[in-house]
Amino acid sequence: MVRLPYVTALTTLFSYGLLFAFGQLRDFFRRILDARKPSNLKGYAPICLGLEDFYTRRLYLRIQDCFGRPIASAPDAWFDVVERYSNDCNKTLHRTAKTSKCLNLGSYNYLGFAAADEYCTPRVIESLKKYSASTCSVRVDGDPAHLEEVLREQIAGGQPRTHRPWKKIIVIVEGIYSMEGELCKLPEVISVCKKYKAYTYLDEAHSIGAVGKTGRGVCELLGVDPADVDIMMGTFTKSFGSCGGYIAASKEIIHHLKHTCPAHIYATSMSPPAVQQVISAIKVILGEDGTNRGAKKLAQIRENSNFFRSELQKMGFEVLGDNDSPVMPIMLYNPAKIPAFSRECLRQNVAVVTVAFPATPLLLARARICISASHSREDLIKGLEVISKVGDLVGIKYFPVEQEKTVVVEKLKKIQ
Repeated sequence: MVRLPYVTALTTLFSYGLLFAFGQLRDFFRRILDARKPSNLKGYAPICLGLEDFYTRRLYLRIQDCFGRPIASAPDAWFDVVERYSNDCNKTLHRTAKTSKCLNLGSYNYLGFAAADEYCTPRVIESLKKYSASTCSVRVDGDPAHLEEVLREQIAGGQPRTHRPWKKIIVIVEGIYSMEGELCKLPEVISVCKKYKAYTYLDEAHSIGAVGKTGRGVCELLGVDPADVDIMMGTFTKSFGSCGGYIAASKEIIHHLKHTCPAHIYATSMSPPAVQQVISAIKVILGEDGTNRGAKKLAQIRENSNFFRSELQKMGFEVLGDNDSPVMPIMLYNPAKIPAFSRECLRQNVAVVTVAFPATPLLLARARICISASHSREDLIKGLEVISKVGDLVGIKYFPVEQEKTVVVEKLKKIQ
């Protein structure tokens, strides 16, 4: 739950108001002084209109360099971020030949399979040589009480206008909510769905492979029988370091999807190397590669996530999400703090992802930290040191602990 301080809310609204006012003022003078004619071609509609166009030109462009940063290496614990520059006030960003070695706190590389792996990578290369690169030619609400209220209302009221009863009701939830880092209250949701005979659809994009004792996702972590979930969906792009995804359900549902789902009928199959990466990663997780690396990775990501989260909270940051979740948003709120936090972290060789409107509500901008099993304790300490310094500089420690202030480096070294 976000605890937005009253003063912070006021200053954030004031900052947006100031940016809006100056933007309108600049537009006013541009209309008067700029003699250039609009470049819109006759007969073509503009790409965006009104407030969306204004937000892009006057707010987003100021901090465009904080988003979509290109990298020049695999997204491992450390990676190379390509340096960029702009000669026209951030309207266009030009890449340079220079790169910065940065600690990666922004990728979904939960188990470290996105980089070269001693077991997976040789098998992927072998499958690439054997089968080629492709298989074809060129051609949010998680409150169970509120859920029950909504289900009761829909069952009682029926469909709009006709008020006929619903034939089926499907409740869709996520294992880990990627913007909040919170775990789904799956046992309670399933209980409500059973009570009102609704179907449960579980999206495990961020949880499969990353949580649970053996990496089987939130069902294993929360002690839920997978048979109680009607449809389970996941992706291979995060924990497994590949591409594609899966849907698990009853034979009847899968048979129906295969014969009626356009995304299955007309889509291209996964390439052999991508499939091999998934198979190899699963074998490592299950211990079928003859080692205990999978168990170590699962234990490591849990330990890393809980350590990093607890240290951030001790420093006074407002951190969303639950324990064991490798996703931990740090609240920034004020629009001026988005580029300041992102740029200063990058300057100190720590790459983070900042998220703002429209991906989040206007007042709830944040930095989203993603922890990996490939991060060593030294990497995490380095990241905490930088984030703490930048947090002090930018002023985002909204809940400072009332204890004797000790140097973060010394405290972390004692823990180490």
